[in-house]
Amino acid sequence: MSALLEINDVFVRFTVRGGLLGAIGLANAGDIEAVSGVSLKIKAGETYGIVGESGSGKTTLARAVAGLHHASEGSINYNGMELRGLTESRFRPLRRDIVMMFQDPTGSLSPRLTVSSLITEPFRIQGMKGKDLDAEAGRLLSMVGLPREFGQRYPHQLSGGQARRVGVARALALDPKLLIADEPTAGLDVSVQGEMLNLLAALQDRMGLAIMIITHNLNVVRHITDRVGIMYLGKLVEEGPTEAIFSNPKHPYTLALLAANPEPDPDANLARIELNGEPPSVLNRPHGCEFHTRCPFVQPRCRTETPDWRDHGESRFHRCHFPEIWDAEQPVLEKVAQ
Repeated sequence: MSALLEINDVFVRFTVRGGLLGAIGLANAGDIEAVSGVSLKIKAGETYGIVGESGSGKTTLARAVAGLHHASEGSINYNGMELRGLTESRFRPLRRDIVMMFQDPTGSLSPRLTVSSLITEPFRIQGMKGKDLDAEAGRLLSMVGLPREFGQRYPHQLSGGQARRVGVARALALDPKLLIADEPTAGLDVSVQGEMLNLLAALQDRMGLAIMIITHNLNVVRHITDRVGIMYLGKLVEEGPTEAIFSNPKHPYTLALLAANPEPDPDANLARIELNGEPPSVLNRPHGCEFHTRCPFVQPRCRTETPDWRDHGESRFHRCHFPEIWDAEQPVLEKVAQ
């Protein structure tokens, strides 16, 4: 099956203003690469998770796909159409197909509109006439498991889980093909998180949706995704089927994220390592492998030579000079972890 979304070598750069002159818009400190050469594919009906610490570039990449950030280089191809470089007027019709659900469920909803008005607003924005908006509101509320009378409420009258369901209803109002969900369970109780993920999975099956999930929550990734990409400093450092990534990571950053997960896979024989310090600034990227400043298994080559994006087989890819260390040197890893 061909990819619904294909991202090839995408860069997203922002100009940083520095000093006093920068504060008034007269001097630039330079450009930063928030996303640095990312490539990935998402098929129709597939759920792809992008995982990384805060500042890893995952939300910036998602916003570039949604047309909310400009990709400086590379290609973002949706269903055979190149998105990079499209003007807003040319991108607007595609917003029926590509929708983004934002992280703050209540803050992204206008406090002046009722729930019915909020979830049917996409019909008005797209100029779709002849629709019975009251009927559409009832249909959408039912779709996400809310009673029809909720249509008369305002956002401040909703719980976090209810607001998230309203966000889902609004995002899926026009029957899109690609849903970009930024931290879809952030701020929700564990039980409500499960309900939300089950709702997304059910709607995906019914509508044939492709979903890109942006999260730092590995339990969310394990629950719902088919494939996962691990981002660090704006780059993918590992990618593969979700179960393969969880059971046999090929990059030390992935290993560290899994080790820090509050509910690790009890069947996975993973070394318990910790990340040292904070990620470097993208304004001052380390030479060589950019993870080497925090990696407990760093070798001299890592400090000077940038690792290539390597095919490990079985749809597994990684960016590490020494992936074999996980299999060949488990005793060493356990000793380091102690």
